[in-house]
Amino acid sequence: MKKEEVSHLSNWQQKIHEIIFGYETAGGKLFDVFLLIAILMSVMEVMLESVPEIDARFDYELKVVEWIFTFLFSLEYIARIISSPRPIQYIFSFMGIIDLLSLIPTYLGIFIDGTHALSVIRSIRLIRVFRILKLTHFMGGAQQLGSALWSSRHKIIVFLGTVLCLVVIIGTLMYMLEGGKNGFTSIPKSIYWSIVTITTVGYGDIAPATWMGQTLASALMIIGYAIIAVPTGIVTNEIIRGENVRNAAVCHNCGTRGLPSHSNYCLNCGSQIKFSDQK
Repeated sequence: MKKEEVSHLSNWQQKIHEIIFGYETAGGKLFDVFLLIAILMSVMEVMLESVPEIDARFDYELKVVEWIFTFLFSLEYIARIISSPRPIQYIFSFMGIIDLLSLIPTYLGIFIDGTHALSVIRSIRLIRVFRILKLTHFMGGAQQLGSALWSSRHKIIVFLGTVLCLVVIIGTLMYMLEGGKNGFTSIPKSIYWSIVTITTVGYGDIAPATWMGQTLASALMIIGYAIIAVPTGIVTNEIIRGENVRNAAVCHNCGTRGLPSHSNYCLNCGSQIKFSDQK
């Protein structure tokens, strides 16, 4: 962040900001490295506590360690708000929300048992490793994938709606064909079998016994293989489309954008153009 953007902060706030947000400085890098180590250790603590043998022997020690990490992360969260030039923007940003959600489970565990395990959400904070190791181009790839998913959301919703109707219909038919004697005791349970089958998971806890049921199941399995490829194709198409838009030609004379790739002249003013990713 530019110096003028934090100039309105006091000196001590600027120093905190430089350490917490200034990942290019020596102090900022050291802070981020210690933060990542603390996150990894806190997630490991949650995992170890879920092992009955370890929890029975080190229950008190694990709880003390967890509260130490929670206290440190709480101080860090407050420091980020105090030293941020735009605190509200940080609080409602993606990482700001994740930072807050990573604290809530431990405090909530005082009133509700079992919520402590949700502290593993802290692992999402490891995204900051891309910043420390200067791997921000990976974040660009993640943004490209996210943009493709968002752009294809309508197609995916229609696809999921179609699949939902299909599993409901086939599940109902299987309930009528097989009945309770073969494990299809209700329509919801039959729909569960239909979902497990169409996704090619195949737990095997319920299976048709009649030839009609087996025929329907075989058809559903074949449909399942075809269905798996549909969302992949939708998202891939949006990724290619987004790549074409980024590489589309732009006219620097009239400002026209989105011209056909590898165009030599602008279709609007006739001037020679170059691609938007060229210097």
